[in-house]
Amino acid sequence: MDYKIVELKQSILDDNTKDAEKLREMLRQEKTFLLNLMSSPGAGKTTVLCRTIENLKDEMKIGVMEADIDSDVDAATITAAGARAVQLHTGGMCHLDADMTRQGLHALGSKDLDLVVLENVGNLVCPAEFDTGSVKNAMVLSVPEGDDKPVKYPLMFTVCDVVLVNKCDTLPVFGDFSKDAVVSRVRQLNPKAKIFFISAKTGEGMEEWYDYLRSEAAAWTGE
Repeated sequence: MDYKIVELKQSILDDNTKDAEKLREMLRQEKTFLLNLMSSPGAGKTTVLCRTIENLKDEMKIGVMEADIDSDVDAATITAAGARAVQLHTGGMCHLDADMTRQGLHALGSKDLDLVVLENVGNLVCPAEFDTGSVKNAMVLSVPEGDDKPVKYPLMFTVCDVVLVNKCDTLPVFGDFSKDAVVSRVRQLNPKAKIFFISAKTGEGMEEWYDYLRSEAAAWTGE
């Protein structure tokens, strides 16, 4: 298993926002695009990441920081998919801030990477409250969770640049899930958010997601 496990220490910085801006400037100089990926547990973040890695690893050098309270299951999965990975143990904390992200980037080694994904702790509340220093925020909402999540967790959908509605292959089973309702509810909170309906399992809709990453990474690096 070719990855590290990092025990993170809570940031003592009072101004996380300023620290996040400094981190983004460092990433800009390195020409590294950092994506913060969030969701509730079981929505399919890791599966989305694995399929993304499989389809983009020949175009981009990709690294992943896997944040969990404990375990190294996800880092092992990502490594097997073909990306550099580091497992971040949060010591019981339900989110990452900019300084914790910096610790993870240091352990991962980001200077030679085009795309780094922070797979944040599975939680729809705390991760949305902290700027990690990422260039963009994305979240995964799965069909089995229901179309009312934007109403219940508005901050998450407000801070995200992208909403990936995953497990669309289960729509025949969860017939009460409304795509129109999700779009309407997200748009009320965040009119600029990109919404992609996907199935990481089957590949449905994923090409639009790949194109988004290609475009945003190129814009960030100026290439």
